[in-house]
Amino acid sequence: MIKILHFSDIHLGSGFSHGRINPQTGLNTRLEDFIKSLSLCIDCAIQEAVDLVLFGGDAFPDATPPPYIQEAFASQFRRLADANIPTILLVGNHDQHSQGNGGASLCIYRTLAVPGFIVGDKLETHRISTKNGGIQVITLPWLTRSILLTKAKTEGLCLDDVNQLLIEALRPALEAEIRQLEPETPTILLGHLMVNRARFGAEQFLAVGRGFTIPISLLIRPEFDYVALGHVHKYQNLNPNNNPPIIYPGSIERVDFSEEKEEKGYILLRVKKGEVDWQFCPLPARPFYTIKVDISDREDPQDALLKAIAKKNIEESVVRLNYQIRSEQLDLVNSAVIHDALKAAHSYTIRPELISQLARPRLPELGIGKSLDPLEALKTYLDNKEDLKELVNDMLEAAQLLLNGEEEEQELEVLQEELF
Repeated sequence: MIKILHFSDIHLGSGFSHGRINPQTGLNTRLEDFIKSLSLCIDCAIQEAVDLVLFGGDAFPDATPPPYIQEAFASQFRRLADANIPTILLVGNHDQHSQGNGGASLCIYRTLAVPGFIVGDKLETHRISTKNGGIQVITLPWLTRSILLTKAKTEGLCLDDVNQLLIEALRPALEAEIRQLEPETPTILLGHLMVNRARFGAEQFLAVGRGFTIPISLLIRPEFDYVALGHVHKYQNLNPNNNPPIIYPGSIERVDFSEEKEEKGYILLRVKKGEVDWQFCPLPARPFYTIKVDISDREDPQDALLKAIAKKNIEESVVRLNYQIRSEQLDLVNSAVIHDALKAAHSYTIRPELISQLARPRLPELGIGKSLDPLEALKTYLDNKEDLKELVNDMLEAAQLLLNGEEEEQELEVLQEELF
């Protein structure tokens, strides 16, 4: 069987706001975290003597990273070239130039003719010979409308219509690649995609308006033995039936707090035609913790904060402390004490939120034997909202129409029961 390592979304150069400068190296400690995770992936590929490495895209936060970050990336991937391990670098949305001129951050590896390296910046089938046999990999990079469609075809269309046109254009293009496959050779689709069945994390907000969502039906094909994906930072298998496995390995490090609870890692798999065995291998990504507490009703707010901090093992973690407090309690919290309690963290932020002191409007009391008509309740609420006074009549009218509609539905149900 052919042994493969599949990983994605390195984003080398992200997350600097959560780190500090290491005085010994002069580098941001979060950059060192990302380099460490990448190094562990490369270590595994070499130690396991894999036949092929598949990188699913998004090497950096953008297509023009600083030279020292490019150097850190290249120094790790060079280890694969030195070990004679074929590698495919797929172009993701963050790898593409903002003007749509292709994968500027990765195409240099093709220009330099790095031995064994393939840059996947277009829909294309690559046939690779390994020491354990041949394999076919179809590369499907992050696609934009300019790649598949002319401006004239999309001008004046809404995003949904453009999305449909893109899928209609992609379907025959992908089918053409599939029809050229060698039927007895194992096949992998390597794509940087948003798939409609995926559970998105932070990445769903990073590509709005720049790409489109692909139906999973395009990927569930008997010709594919494994579908290797990138783009979504959360590890998941979109096809539990495994015919074929459709895997997002996720990112290799936490980019921000939206990935706080996500496990990070890579995929190690073995494949032959009609058979695949894969496993998720976790990485020791730096922990992120959110400590959120409402101390506005506490007699000793500082003690409440300290107890909330003590519940988490914050040592060498990235921490954010969010708490709600009343203005008259501010003097009861010693900032120096809170900072001292958080000093074991790798980095931390403190975000207090002042609770408004405006008196809450008194609403009619409800209890046993008491009830309030829905319209009366709504009117009482609206009468106490200065910012909604101009809308009172319209909202009451709309509420009345809704209530009338419910009454008509109830009358219809009663009538149906009587008739049937």
